[in-house]
Amino acid sequence: MMAFNDEVFEEDTQHGRYLTFTLEDNVYGLPIRFVTEIIGIQEATKVPETPDYVKGIINLRGRIIPLIDVRLKFGKEEIPYTERTCIVVIDVHSIAVGLIVDKVDDVLTIEDEQIAQPPQGGTMGFENRYIEGIGKVGDQVQLLLDADKLLRDDEIDIIDGIATPNAEI
Repeated sequence: MMAFNDEVFEEDTQHGRYLTFTLEDNVYGLPIRFVTEIIGIQEATKVPETPDYVKGIINLRGRIIPLIDVRLKFGKEEIPYTERTCIVVIDVHSIAVGLIVDKVDDVLTIEDEQIAQPPQGGTMGFENRYIEGIGKVGDQVQLLLDADKLLRDDEIDIIDGIATPNAEI
């Protein structure tokens, strides 16, 4: 905490911090404030009547975590999981969700002035609606995701239905 003129301000130590991960040739960034942990890929229990990108659920220390394959969610080709494949557990809309990514890269600080607005009009393709900005660090470009927009309302209902706290594997 910092004090200025007898007022106390909370320092936002997570502002501008992004967990970066790779899908194919693109590097994506998620605001670190949404990330609760990173775990290795695990066998999931498939849930009937869910979209293809919902790979199932896992029991993570007593919590039921739905898994979303981000590659499939973004309309990319499905590939076999490897030893680099990770699950990034995020908390969004008060629901814990596991995002399956090709590999986790780093945690970066990207200052506001290093972030450009994404192109409008769908020029980036299917995942454009999830992009909050484009981070530029050195000669690297990261597509910064809006975690709140990763799931539509109908998807939240599906995920919430299979991630209820009372459910157990």
